[in-house]
Amino acid sequence: MTPKDVFFALLVILVWGLNFVVIKVGLHGVPPMLLGALRFTLAAIPAIFFIKRPNLPLRWLIAYGMTISFGQFAFLFSAMSVGMPAGLASLILQSQAFFTLMFAALVLGERVRTSNIMGLVVAAAGLLLIGMQSGAGMTLAGFGLTICAAVMWAMGNIITKKVGQINLVSLVVWGSLVPPLPFLAMSLLFEGPAQIETSLRNISLSSIMAIVYLAFIATILGYGLWSRLMSRYPASQIAPFSMLVPVIGLSSSALLLNEQLSQLQMLGALLVMAGLLINVFGGRVYGRLVAPQS
Repeated sequence: MTPKDVFFALLVILVWGLNFVVIKVGLHGVPPMLLGALRFTLAAIPAIFFIKRPNLPLRWLIAYGMTISFGQFAFLFSAMSVGMPAGLASLILQSQAFFTLMFAALVLGERVRTSNIMGLVVAAAGLLLIGMQSGAGMTLAGFGLTICAAVMWAMGNIITKKVGQINLVSLVVWGSLVPPLPFLAMSLLFEGPAQIETSLRNISLSSIMAIVYLAFIATILGYGLWSRLMSRYPASQIAPFSMLVPVIGLSSSALLLNEQLSQLQMLGALLVMAGLLINVFGGRVYGRLVAPQS
């Protein structure tokens, strides 16, 4: 990779790592479903007037928008509004890698390697430790909702695999047209017209800036740079960078939100990171170890 592209990769990781702190800031003044509606409306409009619609059937565009955009963030925003710390959310959301692995095996018939299973077992042990620590700065409901967000992200990944090679920025922008109406419907149902009116009438500058960041920086800039890198380099060279997102998420949450982990939560976080490392690099390490013997 060129130094310029390494910089872009690290910039995306920084943007996505800080995303969780920004969500917390946004939720201070805007309820979760309304926050989702505003984020994706701003991500889609006016961008759809400048970016060509992706060449795929409407049903796949809706499926993508309802999973990776609406489903993932409806669960994630709800989780963080009921007590899920930003740092732990950034870590637990990465369990999507293992759900993607399982769905790919079940739906697409992809092969599951021994290193994938080992990584899954180690990460699952870490998630179990974190889940057992509800009450230590984290609610069980928040933990469960974040796991659901990871499942929805994984489902969106499978849909992306099914549609094949496509412009990712175009998919993200046009897929952002799908979530606003479901988010608004959920907001009317669960948050109510009165809370929506009050939130919009009294919206703070910090909430506005958070929405702008989520729409333009985390969504359009982040996915735009990421798709550029994925188009220029092998996925195996780019994907490991995403493992730095929880590092940024945990450290920025500790610095900016004063979030602290219990000892067991810290141990669980280390196990999840170890599981992700085994999942990504385990097969290559094993191959190099056995290669000289063959």
